[in-house]
Amino acid sequence: MAEWLGKALQKLLQQFESARNLLNPSPIRGGIFIYFMLIKKLRYIGIIACVVLIITCFIPWAYYADIKESFTGFYSYKNQYGKPGKFLVIIAVIAVTLMLLPKIWAKRTNLFVCAIGVGYAIKSYILFTSCYNAYCPEKRAGIYLMLISTMIMLLAAALPDLKLPPKKNT
Repeated sequence: MAEWLGKALQKLLQQFESARNLLNPSPIRGGIFIYFMLIKKLRYIGIIACVVLIITCFIPWAYYADIKESFTGFYSYKNQYGKPGKFLVIIAVIAVTLMLLPKIWAKRTNLFVCAIGVGYAIKSYILFTSCYNAYCPEKRAGIYLMLISTMIMLLAAALPDLKLPPKKNT
């Protein structure tokens, strides 16, 4: 009975168009091909993310209606939140420099630098968007772009396209 039921279910499954490709998946259709193509372009995507991070430090991150001001990465009312844009710009410049260097130590250092940048971006997001005195600021596009660009930088640093020299036999 169970064998008959299993064969019947297989016949029903093979009626669908997608069932024909189950036995021999093609790398061109699958995610493997896209994955390797993305790895080759990820260096350039990471450099673009660094430029976007620098630009987002100058556009509004949050609007505070009680004081009628927009805060950016370089401006906050009476400098209460500091200037996180300075640190993020430094991180972006260091990350671009390390992405362009074809050395293994540069790739490892870049991973560390970008991880610090993501941590600082999360801290800045929490600081600029937290509610105070029963008032919540309005989040602007800059704060989201800042977070996304630092995460893309970290992804680009984690998956570098680096060709290692062959090992020498001694």
